Amino acid sequence: MNTVLLIARLVLTVVFAVAGISKLTDREGSRQAMSDFGLPAALAAPFGLLLPLAELAVAVALVPAATAWWGAVGALALLLLFVAGIGVNLARGRKPECHCFGQLHSAPAGWKTLARNGALTAVAGLVVWQGKDGAGPSALSWIGELTAAQVIASILGLVALALLAGQWWFLLHVLRQIGRLLVRVEALEANLGVGGAAPSGNGAQQTAGLPVGSEAPDFNLSGLHGETLTLESLRSAGKLVLLLFTDPGCGPCTAMLPEIGRWQEEYSEKLTVSLISRGDPEENRAKMGEHGLSKVLLQGDWEVSEAYRVSGTPSAVLVRPDGTIGSAMMGGAEAIEALLAHAVGERPQLPVHHPQAQGEPCPNCGKIHAAAPTLPAAKGVGEPAPEIKLPDLEGNTVELRDFSGEQTLVLFWNPGCGFCQQMLPDLKELEGDRPEGAPKLLVVSAGTEEANREMGLSSAVVLDQQFTVGRAFGASGTPSAVLVDQEGKVASDIAIGAPAVLEVAGAS
Repeated sequence: MNTVLLIARLVLTVVFAVAGISKLTDREGSRQAMSDFGLPAALAAPFGLLLPLAELAVAVALVPAATAWWGAVGALALLLLFVAGIGVNLARGRKPECHCFGQLHSAPAGWKTLARNGALTAVAGLVVWQGKDGAGPSALSWIGELTAAQVIASILGLVALALLAGQWWFLLHVLRQIGRLLVRVEALEANLGVGGAAPSGNGAQQTAGLPVGSEAPDFNLSGLHGETLTLESLRSAGKLVLLLFTDPGCGPCTAMLPEIGRWQEEYSEKLTVSLISRGDPEENRAKMGEHGLSKVLLQGDWEVSEAYRVSGTPSAVLVRPDGTIGSAMMGGAEAIEALLAHAVGERPQLPVHHPQAQGEPCPNCGKIHAAAPTLPAAKGVGEPAPEIKLPDLEGNTVELRDFSGEQTLVLFWNPGCGFCQQMLPDLKELEGDRPEGAPKLLVVSAGTEEANREMGLSSAVVLDQQFTVGRAFGASGTPSAVLVDQEGKVASDIAIGAPAVLEVAGAS
C-alpha cells in the first residue's frame, strides 16, 4: 500500500508542478482563463497568479512524508474547486478555455476535462483518507533505499517516458502542420470555385466567412443580463441582421462602440445590429452599457466565430431575413461602416477586397498562395510608409528606418485581443524557424508593458496605445499587418486576420 500511495503522490506532484510552472510562464493566458470561467475582471489578475503559486506549493508539499498529507489536502481542495468550476460552466452550456497547463496544452473545458479532474480528485482523496500518518513514505528516503539495479531501472524508465513524450510532441507538431496545410488547401479550393464559394455582390471574391447565400449557422447565447437570444429571435422582425464580432480586449472594437450604439438607434427600422462578444459578462456590461448597447451576446469560447469563419475582430456579416448569409465577412472599422451603409441603402457598393490574382507568384516569396483577406493601405503600394517612432518595452525609441535595407512586416497587435492570443503560438513558431527570405517582424502593439512581455516574442515590440500608427497605415483591427520593403515603401495591402498575416509573413 505504501508504494501505491507514493506513486499517487508522485503523479499529483508532477501534474501540479507542470500546471503551476506552465501557468506562471503564461500569466496573461492564466488571467484570461480566470475571466472566462466567470471570475470578476478585478480578481482575474491576482487569482491568475495565486493559482499557479498554490499549485507549486502543493507539488512541493507532496514530496516529503512530513507534509505529504497536507499537500494531498491542498490538492484535493484545488481539484474540487476545478471540478465545481468546470461543472457549473458546462451546466450553463459554456465551454471556456481550460488553460490547465498554460501554453503546453489549452482546450475548451468539456466532459473529458471534468473526468480527468475527477480521476485526480479520487487519487488525492485516497491519500487524504489514509490520515496524517498513513500518507506513505518520503519520496527522497524511498529513492535512498533502492538498490543500484533499481536506480538504473528507474532512470531507464524515466528516459523511456521522456522519449515517448517527445515522440508524441513531435507527432502533434506534424499533425498541426498538416492541419494548417489542409486549411490552406480548402481556402484555395474555395477561391477557385471548387468549394462552392460565391462571389460578393460587386464581383469581389469572398476571402473570409461563409459563402454568400449559404445558410447562416444558428446559435443560442446568453445576453449581458442573463437573457437568451438566438439567430431566429434576431430575425423575427423580418429585417436584415448585422452580426458584429467583437472582443472586450480589442482596442479597435472598443473605439467602434459609440458608433455602433448610434447605428442601433438610428437604423433600428431598417436592420437589427447585434454584437457577439466573449469573456467576462461584468467586463462586457461595463463597456457596452457605457454606450447604451443592446442585443449583445456572449459566446462561451469561439464557437460562433468559428462557425461563421471569423478571422479577426472587429468583423461583421449580414444575415438575410430568410436566414442566409447576405454578404462577405468584412474586417475592420472602415469595411464594416461600408457594409452598414450598403445595408441601409446609403452606398450602392460593398467595399472590395483585393486578393492577389490566382496562379500568380507572390512578389515577396515567389510562392502561389490562396487569396487572403486584404484592404488597400492608406498609403498606396510603392509610396513611402508612414513614420514609426515609438518606445519599445525597454523604453528605447524605435523607428521604422532602423529596419531599412530589409523587408519588414509591420504587425498591428493587441495582447488583449482573443484572435491575437490564438495566433501567438504560430507567431512564436515562425520566429523560431524563420523561412529563408521572410521579412523581419516589427510588432506595433497596444496593452501594458507587462502584458506584452508575457507574450514572450523575440521580435521588436513597440507600444502604440492609441493605435495611431495602425490608422496611419490604414489598419482598422487586430491582428493585421502590412509589408514594407527595403527602401521603406509600402509593399502590400493590409492583411487582415491570422491566416492572411502568416501568409504575408512567409509561414506558408
